[in-house]
Amino acid sequence: MVCQKVVVNEVSGWLRVFDDGSVDRTWTGPPQVEFMTESVPPHDEFIDGVATRDVFVNKNLRLRIYLPETNPQDESKLPIILHLHGGGFCISQADWYMYYHMYTRLARSAKAICVSVYLRLAPEHRLPAPVNDGFSALLWLRSLAQGESYEPWLINHGDFNRVFLIGDSSGGNLVHEVAARAGKADLSPLRLAGGIPIHPGFVRAVRSRSELEQPESPMLTIDMVDKFLSLALPVGSTKDHPITCPMGYGAPDLDSLKLPPFLLCIAERDMIIDTEMEYYEAMKKAKKEVELLISPGMSHSFYLNKIAVDMDPQTAAQTEGLISGIREFVNKH
Repeated sequence: MVCQKVVVNEVSGWLRVFDDGSVDRTWTGPPQVEFMTESVPPHDEFIDGVATRDVFVNKNLRLRIYLPETNPQDESKLPIILHLHGGGFCISQADWYMYYHMYTRLARSAKAICVSVYLRLAPEHRLPAPVNDGFSALLWLRSLAQGESYEPWLINHGDFNRVFLIGDSSGGNLVHEVAARAGKADLSPLRLAGGIPIHPGFVRAVRSRSELEQPESPMLTIDMVDKFLSLALPVGSTKDHPITCPMGYGAPDLDSLKLPPFLLCIAERDMIIDTEMEYYEAMKKAKKEVELLISPGMSHSFYLNKIAVDMDPQTAAQTEGLISGIREFVNKH
């Protein structure tokens, strides 16, 4: 007799965990949005001004590189943006279409090389696994700058004196963590020039007012926050853990951290805007260099929702505004 696996935890549409510890991440939500979770194959040829390739550094580190097309006569080196994807530490991959459509666009607009990390996922790999992955990617970039490793696109076109971290949602948490770890390391000749957390998943164990009052969105619900973090945080931890609450009592004092300039991007209608703003105020109090970019009328990770970007003029305009703000920050630093 074949034993039937039993679902012991589920995040609607996104993920099912079974009693034997296995995980199924097959999309089961509305079929019309499934395309955003589908993998986009890499292409060495330029399509709409951007070429992509996957690089396998070792068994735990795989990267997707986005190279914008440039004028062959222009020998200027391009800034490097190291991307840490979102997904509540539990879902999504660097090659998903939702990231492809955004980061090809950012690479083209900012004239920057984007390097996106395939992060290990919880519950198979709980925190701090993706922090380690992000920092390993940064150390790999350092090895390229030192001439100890080789990747032709980055060696020929990348400016290792202008390396930035960027992350969506839970990837924004990783931006803070990787930047803090980098502040304790010798990255030379690489220079970490800035960090860009976009709608970071900063929360507390006690719900904020915005969690209780702001509407849920397709990209973030209370159920997603609670269940993803229960699967991702170290066993026995609460949402007051330093990775999810870097401004909390359990985290290192912000004024003790060596951090590069930050551009904190938030959405006016984000369900977790209160704790994101709490982080901003704590960074300012600690005298860190942090700018704030607010997207009016928008909800969590709106710019990754390709349907809304294509169909809603306000979402399209705010996505362009977000990309422009990131481009200006990168150009400035």
